[in-house]
Amino acid sequence: MHRKPSGTTLFLAVLMIVPALALSRAAQEPQTLIVNGQRTQISVVQMNGHSYVDLEALARAANGSLSFNGNQISLTLPGAGNSPAPAPAPASSSANSEFSKSFLRAGIEQMTIIREWRTALANAVQNGFPITDDWLSSYRSQATTALRLSFVAINTDSDRNAYRLLNTEFENMKLLSNNYVALRQSMQFIAPDSLANDPLNQKILNCGHSLAAMAANGQFVDDGSCQ
Repeated sequence: MHRKPSGTTLFLAVLMIVPALALSRAAQEPQTLIVNGQRTQISVVQMNGHSYVDLEALARAANGSLSFNGNQISLTLPGAGNSPAPAPAPASSSANSEFSKSFLRAGIEQMTIIREWRTALANAVQNGFPITDDWLSSYRSQATTALRLSFVAINTDSDRNAYRLLNTEFENMKLLSNNYVALRQSMQFIAPDSLANDPLNQKILNCGHSLAAMAANGQFVDDGSCQ
């Protein structure tokens, strides 16, 4: 008859769960347990082809704790149960280069208002209509609101980069509008083709075409037209 192991902490420990286990090939020789690369004084007992260790000794060697609740034995090792959650996978470069749907809608609305604003100014210049700040202020107000909505809708790096260009387009259109209002207020002659020859007007047109191409492709590509 085999002698029953003393203590309630003699427990089966399958060798596969131990990080590194050094075993002697001779069954009669003492066996030493190595935990996380550190040699311990824990004895390993072979019985009926299985390996047994003292759980209390294992807990002490691993700086863990052992608790008992009825017929349950809980072994807690440092770091168990509170491992940091895995970091979220980074968004792919292709996904990050795309516009979010909400920003795309807001950006298209912004571009539409600026195009209507520029068209109204161009018609007034070409036909000699009065150019007043009161008349153009409604376009400026709508464009300001649309720009704010675009900012709120930013979700990706492409959204953020495109917003910068939308803001540049808005500021240039506002400057162009103010320039012609000032010319009108000073009673200066405004030639019908003055807007067509205005470099700032051409820059606004080029930027608008670039932004429209980005919206059609759904991705941010800065070709320098809005700089």
